[in-house]
Amino acid sequence: MPHTAPRYLAEGPRVGIRSFTPDDAAEFTARARQSRDLHRPWLFPPDTEEGYAAYARPLIEDPARAGFLVCEKHDGAIAGFININNIVRGGFQCGALGYGAFAHAAGRGLMREGLDLVINHAFGPLGLHRLEINVQPGNAASIALARGAGFRLEGFSPAMLHVDGAWRDHERWALTAEMRPAGRPPRTTG
Repeated sequence: MPHTAPRYLAEGPRVGIRSFTPDDAAEFTARARQSRDLHRPWLFPPDTEEGYAAYARPLIEDPARAGFLVCEKHDGAIAGFININNIVRGGFQCGALGYGAFAHAAGRGLMREGLDLVINHAFGPLGLHRLEINVQPGNAASIALARGAGFRLEGFSPAMLHVDGAWRDHERWALTAEMRPAGRPPRTTG
């Protein structure tokens, strides 16, 4: 897929992060369709252009959300996405992360590098103090990503989130700015 990627907000050795745009619909939804087996039963990213428009609009327009596409620097291909949802300002300065890799990028360490970039951006330019990740206990890849980025397990929430037609249990993982050295460079594998 040809790319004319917008400027990255932050870059690591192999990936850059950038905001969602309406023009990303075709590539994002094609990759979501190609990644169904990887995502199910944990994640259901939009796989139609109409679904993408409804999904991306708040990530672009709502100040309580920030959406980032993780893109491979060598060709601009979208490797995955990381969103900060439910941003609360004031004394809290917190947001909840949600993320997903696309199948062609899974297992290559690209999301790990992208997550480090998003964390640095959240604790830097966005001015957040705390990030949380809620993960279904059986989602080993997501838990490994959270743990590897320095998040700590804080608890368990029964029937926390409605996913795939049922209320699902989630583990709560968190990271604060004090837990992370300032400007920590992205870790890479491979």
